[in-house]
Amino acid sequence: MAAQVQQVLVDPNAFEGLVATLLSSDNESRRHAEAVFEEVKKHPDACVQHLLRCLRQSASEENRAFSAIMLRKVLTRDEPTMFEASSAQVQAAVKSELLAALAAEPNASVRKKVGDAVSELAADLLAKERWPEVLPALVEAVKSGQPQAMESALSILAALALYAVDSMRPHLAVLHPLLGTCLGHPALDVQVAALNVVAGFIQQLEDAKERDAFAPMVSPILAVLGRCLTAGEETSAQEVLEQLIEVAEQHPKFLKKQLGEVVAAMLQIANAEALDPPTRTLAVEFMVTLCEARDRAPGMMRKLPDFVPTLFNALMGFLLDVEDDPLWHNADSDAHEEEGCGELFDSGQEFLDRVAISLGGKALVPAAAALLPAWLRDAADWRKRHAALICLAQIAEGCAKVMAEQLGPLVGMCLQGLSDPHPRVRWSACQALGQMCTDLAPDIQETHGAQMLPALMAAMDDFNAPRVQAHAAAAVVNFSEGAEADLMAPHLDTLITRLLTLLQRGKKLVQEGALTAIASVADSSEEMFVKYYDAVMPLLSNILLNAQDKQHRLLRAKALECISLVGMAVGRERFRADAGHVMSFLQQLQGAEMDPDDPTSSYMLQAGARLCKALGPEFLPYLGVVMPPLLRTAALEPDVKITDAEEAEGEEEDDDVEYISLGDKLVAIRTSTLEEKATACSMIGCYLDELKGGAFPYVKQVADIMVPLLKFYFHEDVRRAAVQSVPQLLRAAVDAAETRQPGAGPEFTAQLFAYTWEPLVAALKKEPDADIQTAMLESISEVVDLVDATLLGQPQVEAAFDGLRHVLKQAERRREARAKRLLQEDFDEEEAEALREENECEDELVDQVTTAVGTFLKRFGDAVLPYVEGLMPHIAPLLDKARTDEERRIALCVVDDLLEHSPAGCAKYAPQVLPVLLEACAASHADLRQCAAYGVGVVAARAPEVLRPHAGAALARLLAIVQHPNARDDDNEMATDNAISSLGALLQHHAAALDGDAVAAAWVGALPVKGDAVEAVRAHAQLVALLEAQDARVLGAGGKHIPHLVSVMTQVLGRGSDLVDGDTGPRMAKLLSALRATPQYAPLFDAAAAALSEKQRANLAAHLEGRAGAAQ
Repeated sequence: MAAQVQQVLVDPNAFEGLVATLLSSDNESRRHAEAVFEEVKKHPDACVQHLLRCLRQSASEENRAFSAIMLRKVLTRDEPTMFEASSAQVQAAVKSELLAALAAEPNASVRKKVGDAVSELAADLLAKERWPEVLPALVEAVKSGQPQAMESALSILAALALYAVDSMRPHLAVLHPLLGTCLGHPALDVQVAALNVVAGFIQQLEDAKERDAFAPMVSPILAVLGRCLTAGEETSAQEVLEQLIEVAEQHPKFLKKQLGEVVAAMLQIANAEALDPPTRTLAVEFMVTLCEARDRAPGMMRKLPDFVPTLFNALMGFLLDVEDDPLWHNADSDAHEEEGCGELFDSGQEFLDRVAISLGGKALVPAAAALLPAWLRDAADWRKRHAALICLAQIAEGCAKVMAEQLGPLVGMCLQGLSDPHPRVRWSACQALGQMCTDLAPDIQETHGAQMLPALMAAMDDFNAPRVQAHAAAAVVNFSEGAEADLMAPHLDTLITRLLTLLQRGKKLVQEGALTAIASVADSSEEMFVKYYDAVMPLLSNILLNAQDKQHRLLRAKALECISLVGMAVGRERFRADAGHVMSFLQQLQGAEMDPDDPTSSYMLQAGARLCKALGPEFLPYLGVVMPPLLRTAALEPDVKITDAEEAEGEEEDDDVEYISLGDKLVAIRTSTLEEKATACSMIGCYLDELKGGAFPYVKQVADIMVPLLKFYFHEDVRRAAVQSVPQLLRAAVDAAETRQPGAGPEFTAQLFAYTWEPLVAALKKEPDADIQTAMLESISEVVDLVDATLLGQPQVEAAFDGLRHVLKQAERRREARAKRLLQEDFDEEEAEALREENECEDELVDQVTTAVGTFLKRFGDAVLPYVEGLMPHIAPLLDKARTDEERRIALCVVDDLLEHSPAGCAKYAPQVLPVLLEACAASHADLRQCAAYGVGVVAARAPEVLRPHAGAALARLLAIVQHPNARDDDNEMATDNAISSLGALLQHHAAALDGDAVAAAWVGALPVKGDAVEAVRAHAQLVALLEAQDARVLGAGGKHIPHLVSVMTQVLGRGSDLVDGDTGPRMAKLLSALRATPQYAPLFDAAAAALSEKQRANLAAHLEGRAGAAQ
């Protein structure tokens, strides 16, 4: 090969022969030529000169095109680039020859490739001021009046505007008039090329003044778009639309002054039935992109007169692109479910979903209400009735709050659709009901379930329309997922009968739907399903064992899913006998070789975890069956392919692949592999969670897989499972150590902690998703609570608090950005609602930070006070009255924990925060009142000298909470319970400063505590202690409190161990016996007992007689 390399280096003809071989279709010849070319590249000057010569002199268009492509690659993309490796003489030749080739090349395709090379090299060299000739040359070409030269130069300028805008900014004054002239040039290709330059500058210029200088060109741009369409050049029109979409995405407010004009043009295109669907779709994509630009142009599109109803009507027109294809009616599989649906129909569905989310229900529902009823009444056109119901399904998520206020009419529309003569309309009614059952749950189930379920069951009886039957079963799945067991109960007999009929008589697709519905109904009805077990399980087992052929594989997989959910519903006692057979079958399946596309594999992953939950520790013998395939799947490497975006153009896209553009690269990720990996990781977590120490033999192997996945940025669910696995793994290790399993013990737990803690804390700072950060904080709290305190030394604690500080800083930055949206001129109530929802999500994250802080304080007290104080600059501002009630509550949680668990912190901060706590006791926000009332009790007990001067004010605040007429409403109960507990603290620590009898009377009168279990235990233990001490204040003068005390203690004992712990319950029963046996109190006791309900009296008698556990 060395001789051939030498020949190529010295002989231009030999080099051109090498180029021809590099283009050969013969793989062996091409591979050899590639190896030779790699050697030639080691001689930069010769290689570049040969490529330039071939580009400029070869008679072959293919060879010239290849040389242009290779020049671009070797000059700009190799590391180090061949341009930098070349001599100054060759570098000069590159610049001049590329510009010369651009001017002289006769072939448009080759010329474009030369332009690509020029633009990439210029983008790099202009930034270094090393190619001053290029811009004047391009400007001259634009001025030349030659359309071919103008288009080439403009294409390069467009690339430079995108990728080297800083280098181009000094030349804007020259380029502005040129571009304006070119937009009006007679040649359409020149107009489009100039438009691309303008769009590139608008996208990339960060200075608003520089960007707005291009605003006068918006109307000429629309004129170019119009000329493309008039000329029938829809490909060029689509290119223009794509550029405008980029502008809308990057700088939506740039278009605001001409928004009416631009949107009118887009609506005209969207409604033009003569145009190709991709053109119409791009026009809508532009408008929807502007709707979605809520962070930079909130409310702008909603305020545009008549825009929302006009866009909505256009989208409804898209939904009419559907035909009644006979293939759709074939329900042997779901393969033909989309038959008859055109491009516009698919796009219309997606756009309605996005518009509903971005514009909101207040804007969109009136438009829908104006059109949909009329379309549903259109007896002549089934497509309109179909479209109306499809629309309901698509907008339900984004319009949920507004639609929830109109459930009656909405359900009525769907019920009307279920009785429609056309099966596709009936199918769409099932779709609408199912989607609304998901998005409007549980309200729609609770208010209209009695109408919906019978109607869906009637649709299941339609054996002439199997696809409708299957979709009705799917809607039952949606319904049951959002319904409580008691809501399902009245319908179960009929529903299970119908589903079993489908299972026995329906087509395969219908059977599959019935299986999923039975599984979902079992899951929601729980132990009520025991009644149907004997009827259902034999059928399921029969399918599992006998559906062996390829066309029934999904049916078998769904039978397995159904069995596992039924097993969970009925519990291990009922399921035990069948569970062994099922696990044996799973073991047999795993031993057999399954096709890669067999769905049984993925269903097995989840079924095993459900069977584990159903059987609990009895599942342990089968752990060796399910874990090996799970571990293999969890360890799968992502199937990722990175290619040049240019090379990927024209290739057919795979539906199973997600494509991400990164600069000039296209990243293709196979999503099915990621989904399988995510499922496996999640199922492993289920086994760890359920079996704890029983899963210890797999702990090390699982940890080795999961810990690196903390930074698996390809898939959120994989990261979430990895995050949750950290405390699960440690809990398994601790549990195994306590049961003295081989290999387990403090040393292994310490090693596992060291292996997992640092990566978890490090991942917290790099995690891009707030929901995953919340999960990370939960895991950190669980670990702190779980492991031996000695494992958490100073470095580990410091790292954790550094992570907490990072999260708080990020959250505050995001909050500030949202606050700026409040000041934008188009901000409206709909946007305010969206902002509130975003703030609620942020509050969840910050709340989890404070929970983690509280966990550290509970575990380490004063030792972590300096770290907590380091967070206070981010937490203390949340106490300000200008902040939301929820933010103030979150901050008070930290304050409460600091006061309670850090003596030094309490002494330092109690005087500062007590006024804040007292003021917040009067807040209208119940959760804020709860935290404040709790904090007052902590100060009363732990810093009595601080509270003493304010004891009267504290008592007044707490009594206002406890004695409020709505104190026992569901929303207020937790705040009331905490106030009662704090009244107990005042009675215990500050009676001397107050009227002790009055405090005791108020406290006793407010008991029992039922909502907050922690405070209930505390308050009732205090009550028992005071009664055992025969505290006269608690008994009241002459025992006047005894009737109420008997009622209180009877209610508490009637709840078993819910409201007491330890020996408090038996001591309470003993006190009741003592009160009854005390002559002076016996009449009061008997009167109180007589006033109890029958169940309460039975419960009281049982405790007095030593028979605990009777009904309340």
